[in-house]
Amino acid sequence: MAAAKVVPGRVGILGLGLIGGSFAKAFAAAGREVYAYDLSEDVQAMAAIETTSGTLDQTTIPTCELIILAGYPEICVDWLRDNAAHVSAQTIVIDIAGVKGAVCAECFEIAYRNGFSFVGTHPMAGSQYSGFAHARANLFHKAPMVLVPPPGGNVERLELLDRLEGLLEPCGFGFFSVTTPERHDRLIAYTSQLAHVVSNAYVKSPTAREHRGFSAGSYKDLTRVARLNAPMWRELFLDNAECLSYEIGLIIDSLQEYKDAIDANDGERLELLLAEGDRLKREAEAR
Repeated sequence: MAAAKVVPGRVGILGLGLIGGSFAKAFAAAGREVYAYDLSEDVQAMAAIETTSGTLDQTTIPTCELIILAGYPEICVDWLRDNAAHVSAQTIVIDIAGVKGAVCAECFEIAYRNGFSFVGTHPMAGSQYSGFAHARANLFHKAPMVLVPPPGGNVERLELLDRLEGLLEPCGFGFFSVTTPERHDRLIAYTSQLAHVVSNAYVKSPTAREHRGFSAGSYKDLTRVARLNAPMWRELFLDNAECLSYEIGLIIDSLQEYKDAIDANDGERLELLLAEGDRLKREAEAR
């Protein structure tokens, strides 16, 4: 167990991309000490100018009250496994990866064995741009935050989540929801991953090269997340392959219905399909 004393409010961050960098800027703006590590020395140097107080390493890990793992899923798990012995019992470690099943299963066990707390999280905020240069302190303002606590007694879990929400207060999240790794991954396959697949596939039409002057809000909305970090999304998709494949299958089936109606010049069927989609959208928004 690490002997160094935890400094209240001190935050450690692994990874200074868009999300990790935005966490760093939000905490720094609130006057919190932020210690971070990024593979890029240039990024670390940039962050040190006005955001971070030093490097997250074996000497500073034991002093952090909150540690945020803002890397790819595999990187998060590997870092926690390699550094678990240096994490204080008073520390809460969270990850922000876009899948929770592949991360939480291992990280819950690592934390349990080493006597500290781990909570899976997923801030529902982002941008089509990546990197520290696009990070901003208000990225999470009023955004939802999903929490995936470890198994255990209800009282202990409530106390842990209450403390975590307090530590995250400088980020300005709009509300918190609590779920399981399985439910998170099932829902995120639809709300996030499928949207990226569809957007990325949509721009592969040769007609996309001719869109200028003929595109407005619809095109911009549908193509916003076609720009993506391919290595990161590859890992996220494959870590959640079963759920994502199911959702892709559903949308393929739905698109085939529209195509069949159009090919058959079946206006009545086409109108029914369109009205059904409109109705389901309105019902979903009314909840």
